[in-house]
Amino acid sequence: MYPPPTDIPPGVAASARNQRSRFAAAYSVLERAIADRAFPGAAFGVLLNGEILALDGVGRFTYEPDSRAVTPMTVYDLASVTKVVATTSAAMLLYDRGKLDLDLLVGDVLPGFVVGAASPTVPHRERCRVTLRHLLAHSSGLPAYARLFETNRSPYSLLEACLSMPLEASPGTRAEYSDIGFILLGKAIEVLAGEPLDAFCAREIFAPLALPSTRYQPPSSWRPLIPPTVDDQAFRGRIIQGEVHDENCSVLGGVSGHAGLFSNPLDLLRYAKVILTSAATSDLKRDSEHKATFSPATVELFASVQDPPANSSRALGWDTPSPESSSGTYFSRHSIGHLGYTGTSLWIDLDRKLAVTLLTNRTWPDRSSQAIRAVRPAFHDAVVNGLSQL
Repeated sequence: MYPPPTDIPPGVAASARNQRSRFAAAYSVLERAIADRAFPGAAFGVLLNGEILALDGVGRFTYEPDSRAVTPMTVYDLASVTKVVATTSAAMLLYDRGKLDLDLLVGDVLPGFVVGAASPTVPHRERCRVTLRHLLAHSSGLPAYARLFETNRSPYSLLEACLSMPLEASPGTRAEYSDIGFILLGKAIEVLAGEPLDAFCAREIFAPLALPSTRYQPPSSWRPLIPPTVDDQAFRGRIIQGEVHDENCSVLGGVSGHAGLFSNPLDLLRYAKVILTSAATSDLKRDSEHKATFSPATVELFASVQDPPANSSRALGWDTPSPESSSGTYFSRHSIGHLGYTGTSLWIDLDRKLAVTLLTNRTWPDRSSQAIRAVRPAFHDAVVNGLSQL
């Protein structure tokens, strides 16, 4: 298995060489965060109108002074950014190809779901109404999270626990961000695609888009090049480096709809450029040799806030800016993005044709710091302010 690229492509390096002066305030935000131990290091990138304006790394893999330095090409555990780059993208492709109906019942794809556990508050018949649209919009009524790994130590057992998870609300009545829902969505996509999620994404998304550092289950040769995420003495009894941080995903073998993907800023900007290009490409051009990956109508559909439920910021798979958003104050309402628990994010402004990604291991060494909540909006505001110097 080839190692991930470590050198910035020459064309990218040339376009981003003036980044430090232009984005001095953004560098300052990150350097101050490192000093405050919000995270030991970060890699980031900025894309505007198809051009990479910034691509860099600051800090180190850990807080030790002799730790490896972060570079623009450092690969991170994306955590829940997996939900958009892998799972939602797979859903978009299958939708474009007529293989995924958003209103398909989950129970018709995963029959075990409809015979799941009864809920004390939600009639059991409501399980029969949950659709793939509900899973994508986080409006299925499933709970946000459960520590299923504590009592389920095999992939089969953990999936069975997800299938039988009681609903906490009727589908479509509330927005509750749900890892459980995306675990099930990933399995539903595997059924519809006829192959494992990682294999489908590798062949249909990562390879065609030339994303060499984006994959599930990095080989052991990659591990020294990936920052560690946690010293996990409670569950796995080892430092987690180059393997998925999320415990539920770990039990699932490192491949899931909700977590498990690894990538670097350059790959995420290339991916974002495809989203932006697809959104702006006419159907006529899609039929030519320059065919986009997703149809414009599909990008717009999946970027649309879902209503019901009311007052949700969730689109299909994607999140959108809300009050006190991690994207800061300047991203337009026509923006989509997602966060990852390990300290990662990707935001795409479809109006400005702007994409910004920030990758950190804020969970090192023990997940206790929540300082990134303030860092993210400050960083994005500093980036957008830096664009005014163009």
